[in-house]
Amino acid sequence: MQTEIKNQLQELAEEKYQVFSSGLLPNIGNILGVRLPLLRKMAKQITKRDWQEYLKTAREDSFEEIMLQGMVIGCAQCSVPERLAYIQGFVPKIDNWSVCDSFCNGLNFTKENKELVWDFLQPYLRSEQEFAIRFGVVMLLAYYIDPEYITAVLEGLDGIRHEGYYVKMAVAWAISICYIKLPEETLPYLQHNHLDDFTYNKALQKITESYRVDQETKKQIRLMKRK
Repeated sequence: MQTEIKNQLQELAEEKYQVFSSGLLPNIGNILGVRLPLLRKMAKQITKRDWQEYLKTAREDSFEEIMLQGMVIGCAQCSVPERLAYIQGFVPKIDNWSVCDSFCNGLNFTKENKELVWDFLQPYLRSEQEFAIRFGVVMLLAYYIDPEYITAVLEGLDGIRHEGYYVKMAVAWAISICYIKLPEETLPYLQHNHLDDFTYNKALQKITESYRVDQETKKQIRLMKRK
């Protein structure tokens, strides 16, 4: 199956898209140039076969092969404990924002298992690994910004201490979405927090860039910027 998948990826690869993707992921050198919708289609096809054997023997020779594993984990039919075990095994393979964020967006089982997955995510928020933390943060962003979890989400984000660029950007992104979705709950946090200046100012910037925030509010948010 691995040889078949590798050949299929080579056939679907586009040189122009490879150049485009490489520009977005400058530190990743094994990009073939296969579009994400095609990878998702392949993942669904794999789940109709022996996907457990595929994941056991999957290769990581290219960016797309790693992305494909994450997509299979997200859409395969399996129990929640089994999926969590596969997630735990996959997170250490994440070495860029694209695989991280696509992987998180495919874990829709979280919507029906929020309390269980919340507990599962906590060690990742306290990790020392840049993309393990980003995984945790993007999961909060994708599934937990709601009235029930907003206080816990903001507390979790406020407790993150890591100098990695992709951690800081994810935290800023998450906080901006907290404000956009739940401004009354998030504004007091913006006024009193433990964020470093870069992350805090980047969160404000992302809020002001949103089309869902009115111009008057954007003016007020800009005044909160740290010098």
